[in-house]
Amino acid sequence: MKERWSTVLHGLSMNAQPVGEPARQLALIVDDEPALIEILRAYLVDEGFAVIEATDGQTGLDLALANHPDIVLLDLNLPRLSGIDVFRRIRLASNVPVIMITSRTTEVERVVGLELGADDYITKPFSPREVIARVKAVLRRTHAGEILTHAENDVMRFGTIEIDRTAHEVHRRGQSIELTPTEFRVLEILASHIGRVFTREQILDRVADGKVYDRTLDRHIANLRQKIEDEPSRPKLVITVIGVGYKLTETP
Repeated sequence: MKERWSTVLHGLSMNAQPVGEPARQLALIVDDEPALIEILRAYLVDEGFAVIEATDGQTGLDLALANHPDIVLLDLNLPRLSGIDVFRRIRLASNVPVIMITSRTTEVERVVGLELGADDYITKPFSPREVIARVKAVLRRTHAGEILTHAENDVMRFGTIEIDRTAHEVHRRGQSIELTPTEFRVLEILASHIGRVFTREQILDRVADGKVYDRTLDRHIANLRQKIEDEPSRPKLVITVIGVGYKLTETP
């Protein structure tokens, strides 16, 4: 394993940030393979990131809480403190984007990570360039999903959709869309984190009106698609993640 990562590392720049340049985004890598950390650090530095790292869960948690990174690459199988426990504790203090990295390939591990609110999931072995692409995509989604708060109202925008939370209105390409209270709440939940997968249980818990049950959620999603999708039978906004739940994407 070490030889493979060392081969990939050959030729990459490891230069520090030049004096006077704008502050780099900070990435935290938590993995128990030093050779893997080295290659990911090299690629991230070449892409303009500053990098801090840990080889055990407790140190990784301490670094995350002390340094407030812009993104975390977190292995699940860690000494001292498991990746799942690290993630749970980070989430209590921060909404920093987290990509889970693991050698485990079972569906259960993937679902657990996503249910906890991880932003993405990648399985070893992988291409370091794929990880960099995932990092950039997650950061783009995070920025796209930020709520735009104005003095007069509270508005979320993604693609051609605008959600005015104060007026309880939704517009698509400038045209008003009539949603039921439940449809509005489901859309609001999904829009709070563009690209993040919400499990059915998470959506049901957040709707919290006592009238939406697991068996009826699909109908509310279908009705919402009818109102905001160009082709409801081929949705490109409200996406089903089979076996997990739903996510909202930007308009293609």
